[in-house]
Amino acid sequence: MKRAIYPGSFDPLTLGHMDIIERSASIVDELVIGVLNNSAKNSLFSIEERVSMIKEMTAQIPNVTVASFRGLLVDYMKEINATIIIRGLRAVTDFEYELQIAQTNHVESPNVETIFLTTSLQYSYLSSTIVKEFASYGGDISKFVPKQLMDRIYTKYNITK
Repeated sequence: MKRAIYPGSFDPLTLGHMDIIERSASIVDELVIGVLNNSAKNSLFSIEERVSMIKEMTAQIPNVTVASFRGLLVDYMKEINATIIIRGLRAVTDFEYELQIAQTNHVESPNVETIFLTTSLQYSYLSSTIVKEFASYGGDISKFVPKQLMDRIYTKYNITK
C-alpha cells in the first residue's frame, strides 16, 4: 500500500491546497494531510481548527485522512508508515527550497521519496499568506478558498461579509 503525506501549515486551506489534495489522492492508496503544529509560527487558526476545516473539506475523498504532527516530518512518517511526501510547486523559487528539503529527508530516511506536483495554472500565484493579506483588509477571497471557509477567515479579522 502506498501511503503518502502532504505536509503543511494550511493556515488557511486554499483552493490550491485542495487541487493538490485531490490530485494526490488519485495517485496513492492513502493520503495523510499532515498539519504541522509549529508553536513558533503565529497562526491565524489553531491546529484544531485547521485539522477540522481540512477534514470537512476532504470528507468526500475516501482515501484521505487528516492529522496534526510536530517535529521532524521523517520521524512522523515512520510513525504512520508513510514513504511518500507530496509537495506542490508554484514557481522555480519553490523548487529550489523544496529540493533541498527533499534531499535532506532522503538522506535522513532513504526509503522516503518526494513527489512534486506543479500547481494548476489557475492557482499558481496563490498562497495562504496572500489569502490572509486580502482577508485582513476585507478583500474578496472567494477565488482563493473553499466557500465554506470564507466566513471563518473573515471572522478572525472581525470582518462581517
